[in-house]
Amino acid sequence: MSDQARWKATVYVGGLAPMVTAANLEAAFLPFGEIADVSIPKPEGPNSTELHRGFGYVEFEDPEDTKDAIDNMDQSELFGRVIKVSAAKPPKNVNEGLGSKTALWEQEGWLAENAVSEEDKLASERAQASANRPDDPMQGLEGLDVAGPKPA
Repeated sequence: MSDQARWKATVYVGGLAPMVTAANLEAAFLPFGEIADVSIPKPEGPNSTELHRGFGYVEFEDPEDTKDAIDNMDQSELFGRVIKVSAAKPPKNVNEGLGSKTALWEQEGWLAENAVSEEDKLASERAQASANRPDDPMQGLEGLDVAGPKPA
């Protein structure tokens, strides 16, 4: 299964109680379809006494099962806590976007979205040139010596 297909078959489960294990999570989501993987990320700090970070991911074999799991388990109670269940989002690429150390305009994704073709540049220049006609009634009054209406 490709990475994109795997993320479509995965649900995010947030608000987990500290005593929830991967086996508990698997047992809670088993009624909605065959489960491929359950992961509960551990804390990043080396001195942390927490068992996990309070959220997890459940990957189903069939992406269709995620809808049933979300519909039935979102805002339900697990180990005395109301959990949040939603479609999992793929992780951001560290080298792209506003959090990157690379300038935004040097990133390939930004260039692909915002690059302007030569034809578009020429059309834009033509539109600006035709827009420079004096629509302002005050234009060209600098040469007049007297203010007010012209004498008859």
